[in-house]
Amino acid sequence: MRKMVGSHALFSGRRAPVVLAVLAALAVVGVAIGATTRGAVVPSNETLPTIDGDAVVGSKLTADPGTWNGSSPISFQYQWLICGAKGEACSNIGGATGKTFTVRSGDEGNTIRVKVIASNRDGSANIQSDATKAVAASGTTTTTTGTTTTTPTPPPTGCPPGKGNVSVKDMSLPARLLIDSFSSRPSTLGRSTQSFDIRVHVTNTCGQTVSGALVYVTANPYNQFAIPPEQPTNDQGDATLHMARLSGYPVSNKQQLLALFIRARKDGENLLAGVSVRRLVSLTVNLNQ
Repeated sequence: MRKMVGSHALFSGRRAPVVLAVLAALAVVGVAIGATTRGAVVPSNETLPTIDGDAVVGSKLTADPGTWNGSSPISFQYQWLICGAKGEACSNIGGATGKTFTVRSGDEGNTIRVKVIASNRDGSANIQSDATKAVAASGTTTTTTGTTTTTPTPPPTGCPPGKGNVSVKDMSLPARLLIDSFSSRPSTLGRSTQSFDIRVHVTNTCGQTVSGALVYVTANPYNQFAIPPEQPTNDQGDATLHMARLSGYPVSNKQQLLALFIRARKDGENLLAGVSVRRLVSLTVNLNQ
């Protein structure tokens, strides 16, 4: 009688390793077919990225990545580009890799694009937006009966509003303090002078008197009169400082002038920067009186 071979017989004896190897190969082929069936698709752009906002100095531009095809999920990165007046010769703007970008004063006359980099698990692709219009200076745009007029915004002056007296706290660069005038009492220093008062008047480059400015005075060379504490200017822009005599005055029997270094500044600013001002002046000395 003929012996029937069942499925169990295929795995018996020497045939079992061969069969197992065949099944393992089929499993690998199945995985490969499954991967192909999954449809790995690198991102591809369908509609270009766009830029929302006005190409005006100081304005904020916002990138829209456009629409993309490809395996999900797709993530986006951005690189803003500065280009020529016609959108040519583009180069990366250092550090401008966010979805928004604020137009800089140095961009005026150029155009701007944004490059969008789309990535998924299968790869990445990038594409640039169209260029903006040439960047215009900051200003106010008004539209009347279909006509658009742009009025340039004047550059900041740092001057507080109004006339007359202003607070130094309301000043900023490029406005500066000015030591407008000074006077002393007595007006002429003698050999017997033990002290004197100096009054300093402070204004600014905006034509206003300034209150709250800190005034500092010292004699030059040192050790002639003690350095008094800084004094703030009053509502008339004046500060009065008392100078007490030290052992170094007079510096010689022929001294005819006392040199004074005067500084006016805004509290909280660097002594050598900000709206501060310095001036070297002199008082008359007559050692015969």
